[in-house]
Amino acid sequence: MGIENRVALITGSASGIGKQTARRLAQNGAKVVINDIQAEKVEETVAALKKDGFEAIGQVANIADKASVDTMIDNTVKAFGSLDILVNNAGMERAGALRKLTEADWDITLNVNLKGAFLCSQAAHNQMVPNKHGRIVNIVSRAWLGGAGQAPYTSAKAGLVGLSRVMALELGSKGITSNCIAPGLIHTPLWEELPEKNQKFLLSKQPTGKLGSIDDIAEAVLFLADDESDYFTGQVLYVCGGRSLYSG
Repeated sequence: MGIENRVALITGSASGIGKQTARRLAQNGAKVVINDIQAEKVEETVAALKKDGFEAIGQVANIADKASVDTMIDNTVKAFGSLDILVNNAGMERAGALRKLTEADWDITLNVNLKGAFLCSQAAHNQMVPNKHGRIVNIVSRAWLGGAGQAPYTSAKAGLVGLSRVMALELGSKGITSNCIAPGLIHTPLWEELPEKNQKFLLSKQPTGKLGSIDDIAEAVLFLADDESDYFTGQVLYVCGGRSLYSG
């Protein structure tokens, strides 16, 4: 069964985890839609996928804007005929002590991480329900359990876990699953930007003592997106090297 010829839309997929996830799904036979707000990176990612023989299109869209999301979903269906897999991957963070955070920090973090996933899921499920099949995979974070200095981000990701559970309850009888993947420390360009002392501190809290890779997350998405994974819904799959086991 797998995901052969399934159509997958991955938000925030012109770089990092989203980009690798799109490639992994394409390698397993899916037709992929690359979404991001940076047009140049979208074009580069789509061109690279096509060069390797995969079916891909790009959609530049602000996922926190309903009109943009609706257009993106419509364009996906026009291009490929359906939408079978949605990966709500796009995210960002504004961090800081609670007393120093601004309303703007809160708004943009919630808009991208939570509102965007809501709008994309709402639009996607309208395409999935008639086909009685769909896979919604939400990329949250171990931080949804709580993180000092992460009030907006933790709140958004905790909200996304709640949204995923609601969708599992509402859509399960319609053949649609809804699950979360909670990454821990992953080797991305953002990791390289951290000061060495911060890296050492974070790794000291890591049971495995090492970082995860973007491939680890892509493989988890592939599992949840598979046609065979139809009895797995409403869950949070931790890909964090054991970091979720304690809050210290």
